[in-house]
Amino acid sequence: MNQWMALFNKEMVEMSRNFKWVWVPLVFILLSVKEPLTVYYMPQILDALGGLPEGAVIQLPVPSASEVMVSILGQFNTLGVLIIVLTSMGLIAGERKSGVAGLILVKPVSYTSFITAKWAGAIALLWVSFFVGYLASWYYVIILFETVPFADFMQSFFLNGIWLSFVLTVTVLFNSILKSPGAVGFVSLITVILLSIINSLFANWLDWSPVQLPAYTSQLLFYGGAPKETFPSMIVAIIFIILMLAASIRIFRKKELA
Repeated sequence: MNQWMALFNKEMVEMSRNFKWVWVPLVFILLSVKEPLTVYYMPQILDALGGLPEGAVIQLPVPSASEVMVSILGQFNTLGVLIIVLTSMGLIAGERKSGVAGLILVKPVSYTSFITAKWAGAIALLWVSFFVGYLASWYYVIILFETVPFADFMQSFFLNGIWLSFVLTVTVLFNSILKSPGAVGFVSLITVILLSIINSLFANWLDWSPVQLPAYTSQLLFYGGAPKETFPSMIVAIIFIILMLAASIRIFRKKELA
């Protein structure tokens, strides 16, 4: 346990030195706050751009708070996923390429501790960044539109957080397979895109798929309750996260020993 904590603390210090604890939450905040502000001030933005006939009145339907929150989550599930992959694609591959991983593993360090400590550090950064960003957007939605129940906010945060954690673990898995951070990022993004396409084509047969979690989160915000398939989908996502971590450790150990 002391070994694992030492490795975990190393990850925390390294992310601090790289200012990830500053810029990643800031990017998530900007990503989330942009949506409610843009939607609310869209008539004024269009008016300022000009090009409309004199006397023309801009009338846009005012979206509900739930619609704005769903739109915000859409930003996290597109641009947010890209940020997650970019910040974690060199998590292990970068150290393997530079030789740092070999230096660490020369000491009596277990492969399980090495992989899980890195994953835990990345997960901590992800959840903190996602929370502060989503909290900021929730505040602006309440100020500019209407109140979204705190229970719905927390449930949607937790469900979508599991999906983002799934994406991060996919990146960790490819970190253990590939040595090039660029290749890790590319393959991880392609994998997530392919999973989304497969899920959209066979949605009726994949009710318990982890890829369904963003859709179930949207339904939770729209209707005030998640469908019955949400809990099984969440459990399947957690199981896959555990399996991918176990596979990452096994593959990494074989490659390093080879």
